[in-house]
Amino acid sequence: MSSAQSPVRDSLVATRGFHRAIDAYVVQITFDRGGEFVAFGLGDGAVHFAPVADAEAEWTSVFVHEGAVLSLAADVVPGAVVTGGDDGDFRRVKPDGEAVTLSDLGSKWVDHVTSFAPGRGRGRDKDVPILACSAGKQVHLFDARGQKLKVLEHPSTVTGISFDNRGKRIAASHYNGASLWFVAAKTDTPRRLEWKGSHIGVALHPDGESVVTSMQENALHGWRLTDSQHMRMSGYPTKPESISFSRSGRWLASSGADTIVMWPFFGGGPMGKPPLELAGGASVVVSRVQFNPRSDVVAAGFADGRVVLADIESQRIVPVAEPGHGAITALAWNDSGSHLAFGTETGFAGVVDLSKR
Repeated sequence: MSSAQSPVRDSLVATRGFHRAIDAYVVQITFDRGGEFVAFGLGDGAVHFAPVADAEAEWTSVFVHEGAVLSLAADVVPGAVVTGGDDGDFRRVKPDGEAVTLSDLGSKWVDHVTSFAPGRGRGRDKDVPILACSAGKQVHLFDARGQKLKVLEHPSTVTGISFDNRGKRIAASHYNGASLWFVAAKTDTPRRLEWKGSHIGVALHPDGESVVTSMQENALHGWRLTDSQHMRMSGYPTKPESISFSRSGRWLASSGADTIVMWPFFGGGPMGKPPLELAGGASVVVSRVQFNPRSDVVAAGFADGRVVLADIESQRIVPVAEPGHGAITALAWNDSGSHLAFGTETGFAGVVDLSKR
């Protein structure tokens, strides 16, 4: 690994962060639950771990899968991450090199992994940590120890999974719609959310009011769960592969245009309301978006490698990284919202410290 040179010399990642060239496509990024390190899952099967507190500290790497890392998420406890690969393994990995196979799913790719860990607040002591991964038409659920709880069957290949903010329900996107499940149900009967077409990703509203999918057909589609009202969000020049709700649920950010497209989920929206568009003007498509978990600030990565922060209230745009290292393929915040990490298709990885100094 080596430190990259310009064009990062005068950017925020240079003045308030650190960066490396890790020489493989960055598939996904996550910070661990304790905020001690950030993990980069790569297309060559490795996971690279970077300590957050010390920019000069050595990074470690672990080759986890025979083939590509397809998915990556924080474990339910500090100190580890979980990964899925095209070798059919669902694994728990630590920076010291320890890697444990939680499930061998054979010849099926483990396309998506996610986790839920209880936070703080009223009623949170009753929430249960849970891990999930998808392979083919199935979503597999595990407890915190990695013991399998159940398997959820879908009508076609699962293309995305997402927990609600209490870990009570999990949504899965697939061809012709999405399915919504109660995790602890004694009888597993999903609520089928139908809309013809290829759905390629899913997000659950923080308050559980709606489910939104990204579509191959250059559009988003949503279902308001209280009354099953359909919500159609279209007009994208390319498919919006990345979507993210704000912590309040008032806004949904999306990629797929040369601006950050922000749909309002308040005042009756998004139906009949135009989106707010931020950070335009460069005629370069936004490739990834991710809301800060503690504020109405969204990070956006572009196809030319540029990264910006956009504050919704002030509409102020703050440059984070300059273009020049390939398309942004992954973004992640730590739980406190103080650090942002990004990665590119060429294997350039950066971390920015946005805490007050």
